[in-house]
Amino acid sequence: MPAAAVTQVSPPHGPTFTIGELAREFDLTTRAIRFYEDCGLLQPQRQGRNRIYTPRDRTRLKLTLRGKRLGLTLSEVKELVDMYESPRDTQAQLKKFLTVLALHRAQLEQQMADLSITLDEVRTHEKEAKRLLADAEKKTA
Repeated sequence: MPAAAVTQVSPPHGPTFTIGELAREFDLTTRAIRFYEDCGLLQPQRQGRNRIYTPRDRTRLKLTLRGKRLGLTLSEVKELVDMYESPRDTQAQLKKFLTVLALHRAQLEQQMADLSITLDEVRTHEKEAKRLLADAEKKTA
């Protein structure tokens, strides 16, 4: 991350979190949290070499993980989280979110259909292998 993008200010008011606290809370490695920071999803403040995460950063991390569980890319998550924080038109934000969700739902439905076909093929091969084994056992009996 470029040095100009690092925010160094006086300690924020209210609760703050260390990278270790967030890592434990969300069952992540500190390296993963730093990666999300490099992607622009988190923007902790600094006190010397220490990162100070605010409730805003904690919420952004929570939304990032939720987006990942939905199958979104990190760039999609960033776009949606950035839109969420914007006080602009919420209708546009919701429309974009619905578009992204619809695309991912379609992908998941296609994956389910593909898996169903593959499972049917596996069942067919299992049935045939069992039949051949039974035939072979009859001949040796």
